Amino acid sequence: MLSPANVLDYFSERTNPFYDKSCNNEIIKMQRLSPEQLNNMTGVEYILLHAQEPILYVVRKQHRHSQQQVTPLADYYIIAGVVYQAPDLYSVLNSRLLTSLHNIQSAFDEALSYSRYHPSKGYWWEFKDKEDKKREDKSKSQGSKKKPEEMSSAFQRQRVDMLLGELADKFPPKFAQPKRGDQPVPVEEDKKPGEQAAQVKEEKSEDGPNQNHSSSGSRSNQSMQPPEKRMKLSKQS
Repeated sequence: MLSPANVLDYFSERTNPFYDKSCNNEIIKMQRLSPEQLNNMTGVEYILLHAQEPILYVVRKQHRHSQQQVTPLADYYIIAGVVYQAPDLYSVLNSRLLTSLHNIQSAFDEALSYSRYHPSKGYWWEFKDKEDKKREDKSKSQGSKKKPEEMSSAFQRQRVDMLLGELADKFPPKFAQPKRGDQPVPVEEDKKPGEQAAQVKEEKSEDGPNQNHSSSGSRSNQSMQPPEKRMKLSKQS
């Protein structure tokens, strides 16, 4: 907690960039002398100028020439434990004058942007408020003349669903519906090569006895024919 008794010790810490280690305060601190000995020394020193507990403390850096003659060099103020350097009077006046001149120059520039001139009319002022009103009036008049916007079309509302519906209407899907009493059509399954070979063998075995029977029948017919016809047949052959 800062107080008038320890504020100079807080100001003389190494983390403070505004503290000059070659000052008389550092010499007194190293020699463990009383702070009253600063009045008998010459050189740079720091003193507590103003205190407003517990927030504001003002420390002055000055050069002492004698017990009665000192020259102020800089002022520092501590607010809530943070050290700030106070600007001098020249810096304050210079900053304020530059700020005021900048504002005056910007005001003249803005006023110049509103002035208009024409050889037949001369000079006049044209402010942005009037221009904005004119633009609003024009926009309102143009808006009243414009045609009302058309409502969205069916394609914009339905899009792909409408196209799919039209295609379904043009090309309806065909489904095979069996009639009453009809038997279901058997599905032909792919047969394996072994089964096909077995079927071929069965067909050959079925054709074999038929062929034998036909050959035996032809032979019996020949044997049943008369001998004359047999000779003729043998000669023709």
